[in-house]
Amino acid sequence: MRVLLVEDDERLADGLREVFAGAGFAIDHLGNAESALNATALVAYDLAVIDLGLPGMDGFELVRRVRARGDKVPILILTARDALEDRVRGLQGGADDYLVKPFAMPELIARTQALIRRSQSNAHSVVSLGPLVMDTGLHEARLGDAPLPLTGREWNVLLGLMLATPRVLTKRKLTDSLSQWDKEITPNAVEIYVSRVRAKLQGHGVLIRTVRGIGYRLEQDLDHDDA
Repeated sequence: MRVLLVEDDERLADGLREVFAGAGFAIDHLGNAESALNATALVAYDLAVIDLGLPGMDGFELVRRVRARGDKVPILILTARDALEDRVRGLQGGADDYLVKPFAMPELIARTQALIRRSQSNAHSVVSLGPLVMDTGLHEARLGDAPLPLTGREWNVLLGLMLATPRVLTKRKLTDSLSQWDKEITPNAVEIYVSRVRAKLQGHGVLIRTVRGIGYRLEQDLDHDDA
C-alpha cells in the first residue's frame, strides 16, 4: 500500500515515515501542497495524510482541489487544530477522517488501515484467478484452502498483477507502485520481488508470465493438474 504524507515539519515527517514503514506501507513525503497536488495526479495512492498548516496553499485548499478534479483517494487530515469549526470544515471539504496532534501512533495506523479497507471494499473486496484468491479488505491471500504468506511488497506485486488481469502490468507501473519518492526501487529489485512471488505460486495453478520488453501478466496455468 502506498501513502502520501504532506507535512512540512521534517522531524515529525521522519517519525511518521518510520512508523508507516514499520507497518508495511510505502510512503512518499512532500512538504508543500503544490507538489502534493501534482503527485496525486501522477500516482494512484491508497491514502493521503495531509497537514493543514502548510506553507503557501494550506491543507484545506489542497483537499478541495483534489476532490474538485474527481480524485477519490482516502484523505486523513493530521493537524494541531482542534477547533470544532476546523474539523467540520475539513470533513465537509472532502476529507474522510480528522486526527488531532498530538496523537498515538497505533491510532494513526489503525485509522489508516480502516480508511484503506473502506476504500477497497467499495472497489475490489475479493479478486480471484483460478485457485488464487486475494481479499483486499482483510489483506489476505490464499491458494485453494491454504494461506499464501506474502511480505508487503510481494502483496503489492501480486495485487497489481491480479487487478491488471488479463492485461499486462508494465514494469514501469509496477516499479512506481513499489517506489517511494525518497527511495526509488530499481528494475532489478522489481525482478527480485516478481521472482519471489512466482516461486510461491509455482505448482499451484497460477503463473506469472514475462512479456519481454513490456512487463508481466498473471495467468491461470491450464496445464496444472490438481489431482
